[in-house]
Amino acid sequence: MSLFSGKGKEDEPKAPAPPGFPPAPYAARPDRGSERNQPAPIGKGEDMANIGKSISIKGDLTGNEDLVIEGKVEGKVELPNNQLTVGANGVVKAEVSAKSVVVIGRVAGNVKGSERIEIQATGIVEGDVAAPRLVVAEGAVVNGSIQMTKQSGAAGAASAPAAEVRKVG
Repeated sequence: MSLFSGKGKEDEPKAPAPPGFPPAPYAARPDRGSERNQPAPIGKGEDMANIGKSISIKGDLTGNEDLVIEGKVEGKVELPNNQLTVGANGVVKAEVSAKSVVVIGRVAGNVKGSERIEIQATGIVEGDVAAPRLVVAEGAVVNGSIQMTKQSGAAGAASAPAAEVRKVG
C-alpha cells in the first residue's frame, strides 16, 4: 500500500505496536511512576480506574481493578484483590481495605492491607493501620496504632515473631 494512495486512514490496516511498547490506549498516558510520584500498576494488562482531582464521591466504593484516587472520597473503600493508591491530591475520609495500599496524599480512617501498606514521604494517615508488611518513608505521618500480623493462612502465624517496620529515606 502506498503512503500517497487516495485511500483514507480508515481504509488502511493498522500496524501492530512494536514489541516492548504498550498498546495505543496506554501510550498517551504519562508514566505513572515518575512525574506524578505514583507507582506503576502491579500486573500486566490489568485495568486501572482513576478518580480525578475534581471528583468528589460520598458512599461505598468496591471493585475488582486497581484504583488511583486524586479527588475526594468519603465512605468506605474495598478492593480485596487490588491496589489502592491515594495520589498526592487525594483526600480519603473512609475505612480502607485493599490487597495493597499506597498513600501519597491524606487518609482519615483505618487502613487495612491484606498484603502491604506503603506510606510515602508526603502521605498522612489519621487512623489505625493493619498489614503484614508496612513501609513508612521518612517524613510520612501516621497518627494511630500499627498492627502487623502474618497473612492469613500462613502456617505458624500465632507463634511467628511480629514483622518489623522499615523506615525508608
